[in-house]
Amino acid sequence: MLPRVRDMVVPTTSAGDASARRDADGFEAFYRANVDRVYRALAVTLRRDDLAHEAVDEAMARAYARWPVVGELESPAGWVFRVGFNWATSWRRKLRRERPPVEDDAHPHHGPPDGAIVARDALAMLPAPQRAVLTCRILLDLSTAETAAALGLTEGTVKSRLSRGLATLRSALSTEE
Repeated sequence: MLPRVRDMVVPTTSAGDASARRDADGFEAFYRANVDRVYRALAVTLRRDDLAHEAVDEAMARAYARWPVVGELESPAGWVFRVGFNWATSWRRKLRRERPPVEDDAHPHHGPPDGAIVARDALAMLPAPQRAVLTCRILLDLSTAETAAALGLTEGTVKSRLSRGLATLRSALSTEE
């Protein structure tokens, strides 16, 4: 099993390399503040906890490798979400080419309360692009502009997908009551 990013030790730098140490400290603070939030957003969007763990680890590793650039972005958490989402999408495509998908009913989820199951199922009905926008806007608390930048969309597309996704959720959740 590969080590997780959170288990890795940030390499120390020489005393003369204060800039690299500051970058490492900045990434460590960013990581601690955002890893759980980005994981939850990916778990909701991808609908698989194990894949979300892998995706956030891969994305955080890539962010660490490019931290001087990523740390200067308007929304580094949005960048990490997008990288994780892209990585998971590529992984799923590769898996689909290798074998057929497994039915979700064969792997029941245990533990969440009934309301959470209804909400999860309603989210699962949404197309992945709408789920991605909803998780960026609601779970990651990104602005419309930050969501657009993170997902490579226009602000109008973000607003449209958010509006349609919320309308679908309202409809699905009101019929469940």
